[in-house]
Amino acid sequence: MYKQLLSPLDLGWTKIKNRVLMGSMHTNLEEIPGGFERAAVYYAERARGQVGLIVTGGISPNEEGCVAAQAAKMTGSVDIEHHRLITKAVHDEGGIICMQILHTGRYGYHPKIVAPSPIQAPINFFKPKEMSEEDIERTIKDYVNCALLAKEAGYDGVEIMGSEGYLINQFIAKRTNHRTDHWGGNYENRIKFPTEIIQRTRAALGKNFIIIYRLSMLDLVEGGSTWQEVVQLAKEVEKAGADLINTGIGWHEARIPTIATMVPRKAFAWVTKKLKSEVSVPLIAVNRINTPDVAEEILADRCADMVSMARPFLADPDLVLKTIEGRSEEINTCIACNQACLDHTFQLRISSCLVNPRACHETELNYLPTQHPKKIAVVGGGPAGMAFAHISALRGHEVTLYEAAPKLGGQFNLAKVIPGKEEYAETIRYYESMMSKYKVNVCLNQKATAKDLIDNKYDEIILANGVHPRSIDIEGADHPKVVSYVEVLQNKVNIGKSVAIIGAGGIGFDVAEFLVHDTHYDDDIRSFLLEWGVDDKYTDPGALKTPVPSAPKREVYLLKRSTGKHGATLGKTTGWIHKASLTAKGVKMLADVRYVKVDDSGLHIEIKGETSILAVDHIVICAGQEPSRTLYNELESMGVKSKLIGGADEAAELDAKRAIYQACHLAAEI
Repeated sequence: MYKQLLSPLDLGWTKIKNRVLMGSMHTNLEEIPGGFERAAVYYAERARGQVGLIVTGGISPNEEGCVAAQAAKMTGSVDIEHHRLITKAVHDEGGIICMQILHTGRYGYHPKIVAPSPIQAPINFFKPKEMSEEDIERTIKDYVNCALLAKEAGYDGVEIMGSEGYLINQFIAKRTNHRTDHWGGNYENRIKFPTEIIQRTRAALGKNFIIIYRLSMLDLVEGGSTWQEVVQLAKEVEKAGADLINTGIGWHEARIPTIATMVPRKAFAWVTKKLKSEVSVPLIAVNRINTPDVAEEILADRCADMVSMARPFLADPDLVLKTIEGRSEEINTCIACNQACLDHTFQLRISSCLVNPRACHETELNYLPTQHPKKIAVVGGGPAGMAFAHISALRGHEVTLYEAAPKLGGQFNLAKVIPGKEEYAETIRYYESMMSKYKVNVCLNQKATAKDLIDNKYDEIILANGVHPRSIDIEGADHPKVVSYVEVLQNKVNIGKSVAIIGAGGIGFDVAEFLVHDTHYDDDIRSFLLEWGVDDKYTDPGALKTPVPSAPKREVYLLKRSTGKHGATLGKTTGWIHKASLTAKGVKMLADVRYVKVDDSGLHIEIKGETSILAVDHIVICAGQEPSRTLYNELESMGVKSKLIGGADEAAELDAKRAIYQACHLAAEI
């Protein structure tokens, strides 16, 4: 099984074991005290998991190119010893590792940023200084120097980051290069910057050093490259001496989602395949490749020679090893939520993973065998309960899990039915596999009582029994038109054609998505591309075309009491997607709303002193939730101590990241 995924690729490097690359992710480890020691353990664990080739997070070749002030750079011999910690750790595990050289250009979050032209990025507060010809020449030399230092530090190669709208991409595209000298103007001039970097790096480093070039195959912005230009650049990159071309998809300022969970799996493999016949250098496919099956399909369809998975190796460092050993059901699959990885990165926090809090915290969180086995009861089979139960059992405790419902999953059973959140089912599947592997005694359809827990004489009682929806206190709240989000997502009511949603937090947005979509995206890539305006024929620059969103299934109002724009509490890197999606579906977002009453005519509201009636068929309550504390209080009254985790502990928002983090840490300590 998975023979094709794991077959060797002859690139002239005996170290390449398979066709799976761990793509670059900035973790912020390199920016903290002791971070290189932590990064060494992090990368070594992935190398031990048999990934074929690792690419580090971006390291700047000079101060101007840093992602933020004092961020990681490789500019002198003083930097070498830190990086040797990483390369030695990876090589000791038999792995190979390349360092990504990343100059952010106008995307850097500091006042010293530079760019080919002084054009401020729409996602940045700082305006870049226009590079002089001397600046350009010095920067090219800085790239070469950075690569030389990387080799001295023990890296097997470098990846030159030429996509995602960073500096090299800014030279290539008309959007950001308005120069009139020989570094601007026609396309041949605009691509001199990347080709000079590759040529000089190859000349300085010789043949026995890997050079990967990350080429923007889809800019997805106005003023981006044409397909003919992408092909021309790829050929020049090959001629300049690159060993591999990695695929880059979209600029950070692009208004098209490229890696979020609502993007179908392998949604952009088609563009790598489109380039494959144009060059002989091996190509790497990227984005939303999160399982061995998807990787195999890409390779079998000859879309690419290798596949790059980045976030999946946060979720499970042993992804490849488990595949080799025929244990794919044990893979902790990346659900592309971005909540603990990219959201953390852009908040300058240490990256991690919602489904695997150990990621980037391998020196702090470990599940060691217990010296004192306990008999433990876990009440609640949602993400927090399942995470705690299987880790405790892994450590050697005797664990019984009680779940009142007929199946495990808790709130994730609601999340997985939201269009674009189908991946959440993978986490349930993983936890179920782990419960079986570590022999957790799972009792479904069994609501634990205080008597059950006391009679069975458990050493520890962990309450992860979740939340219940908060009701609203307005006239007519008991009207048949009023339903909870749980009833909607479980299809317990036949929702009409017009709906008002009370509450515009994460749940409100999810329910709106559920109500306006006729079908899920699933793996329907063509529908996704049409919906968001991506031209797979690539007839226009940037591969953009007018979006053609499908008609909404219902008329929806998304209401909130607070003032300001909707979506302020959503994820930093995904919130804009949800807002854009609902806007395209015609969802009416109203703020500063006072709810007056519900009657047969609909929902009566008041905004800034003006009253109106929303003549809707149903009103869905998404006004938050309360922790389920009845059992906890009952045990407390009997003098029995228990511990709360997940929503049962804190229910202000349905925060799976916090719930799983809390469960894993408690399970590691108990």
